[in-house]
Amino acid sequence: QVQLVESGGGLVQAGGSLRLSCAASGRTISTYAMGWFRQAPGKEREFVASISWSGSNTYYRDSVKGRFTISRDNAKNTVYLQMNSLAPEDTAVYYCAKSRSRVAVGASYDYWGQGTQVTVSS
Repeated sequence: QVQLVESGGGLVQAGGSLRLSCAASGRTISTYAMGWFRQAPGKEREFVASISWSGSNTYYRDSVKGRFTISRDNAKNTVYLQMNSLAPEDTAVYYCAKSRSRVAVGASYDYWGQGTQVTVSS
């Protein structure tokens, strides 16, 4: 079993930054790819970013490329999402998830956190 706990969400003005953290416990995540997803009110959950087990490969949805950066610290069993130049359309609950594999593309996810709210005011 893996428990994932997100933190770092909050209210920020447009153009601001937030750094989300996802701390894992119960089992190491160092050999698995990890991902961040988000769900806005009334919308389906969508992929935001993913990172391979080693951190050498990362992937982003087009709308966050150049603004968001996913990273990981395997020694701390933690994954991060640095979000810069935030816009109101980034408002959502953000979830981290553990992949079933090492690769970050085309992965399926088996463990999810409870989410952290990010609200961007205009």
